[in-house]
Amino acid sequence: MAIFQRNAYAKLLHWKQTFKGKTAMLIEGARRVGKSTLAEEFASNEYAGHLVIDFSQVSEDIKDLFRAYRTDIDTFFMYLKAYTGAKLPERDSLIVFDEVQRFPQAREFIKQLVADGRYDYLETGSLISIKRNVAGILIPSEETSMRLGPLNFEEYLRATGEESMVDPIRDSFQTLRPMPDALHRKAERLFREYMLVGGMPQAVNAFNESKDFGVVDTVKREILALYRNDISQFGQTDAPRIARIFSTIPSQLARHDKRFKLASLEASARSREYADAFFWLSDACISSTCYNVDDPSVGLSASLNESSFKCYLSDTGLLISQLFADNESTPHELYRDLLLGKLNVNEGMFTENIVAQQLASNGHKLFFYAKRDDKNSANTMEIDFLLSRGYDDAAGRMRVSPIEVKSSKTYQARSLDKFKTKFGKRVGTRFILHPKPLSVDGDVCRLPLYMAFCL
Repeated sequence: MAIFQRNAYAKLLHWKQTFKGKTAMLIEGARRVGKSTLAEEFASNEYAGHLVIDFSQVSEDIKDLFRAYRTDIDTFFMYLKAYTGAKLPERDSLIVFDEVQRFPQAREFIKQLVADGRYDYLETGSLISIKRNVAGILIPSEETSMRLGPLNFEEYLRATGEESMVDPIRDSFQTLRPMPDALHRKAERLFREYMLVGGMPQAVNAFNESKDFGVVDTVKREILALYRNDISQFGQTDAPRIARIFSTIPSQLARHDKRFKLASLEASARSREYADAFFWLSDACISSTCYNVDDPSVGLSASLNESSFKCYLSDTGLLISQLFADNESTPHELYRDLLLGKLNVNEGMFTENIVAQQLASNGHKLFFYAKRDDKNSANTMEIDFLLSRGYDDAAGRMRVSPIEVKSSKTYQARSLDKFKTKFGKRVGTRFILHPKPLSVDGDVCRLPLYMAFCL
């Protein structure tokens, strides 16, 4: 499979240059997002020597070294090199613990290995925080972590040979000047294509090789089946609840307000009963939870409402395949109609999910604002996303930016005005993401959907 240029590579370089072996780096992410590929590429490019220990298939002999020589690191390395034949120049080698969640003792050993100081350490893993993967071990404080998700639109453009579009899009966003019509139309077409393919590396690779949405759909269905198997295998007593949530995400997003209704799972469902199941899906990086904020201010987490939330799938391409999972395969004609905008489905669910995917790829936690007031309609509003970001009219100080996401060219945006009226000086630039060219009207910035990755 092709190796794609990932934005996370720059973060790994920063970690190496800044920490100089004083911490290990843990790359978390869903299965099949390219964690192992990124780790191996970084190891090969940036170090004179490297060793990858894949705990999904490593021998018991190697595991025994971790068990037996925790207090004798010199002997540990002597035997490790003998078993693997690896040449590891000191202070210029990287040891990768791949799928480290499968052998938690290795993760705990990081403390001693980092203190030893002769090598750098990179870990990759899924489901890093679930109870069975941290039971009985001390999580090392010498561990820096980052999350790797599916390719965002910028990465997708580079992966599909359209990297020349990245700079014009970013320049348009930074200068607030619309791109020429021809480039705008091309970017819209590529973004719609990206929405259908998604950002899972295997799906993107399949599209590059075949240009066939049917082939891509088969790959995405295999990934969805892998996730279902993981839920069954690792979900333990919560597996039925996790599976129920996972299977209903499309129908929940198809709702007008897109908020997750526990009562749709079972009539007597309680938040506390499903809390661990939602955490499992989020920890596996399969879903992203977006919380309602009762009193928006720069510290959005301070007033989040855990009982009111939306649940997005981490990859919109997977969401589309999951929506049509009742059929053995998704017909090519259906993808064609989706690409052309001719299919009679609720496109709002895909559009909002893909914006959530772009925001999450930039490290944003997801928040929204929704209020219903039957006595005063001025207080009734729904804002799809909230970000804290610098505001030029406040000397660059942080303000709350509300974001409305529109899937059609005809829409109203009354909630943005109500939000500004209600929260006044707390509010910064207001954004509308829509399928139209960029335009600016005062503090309202209307961006094409394909610019979501710039926020």
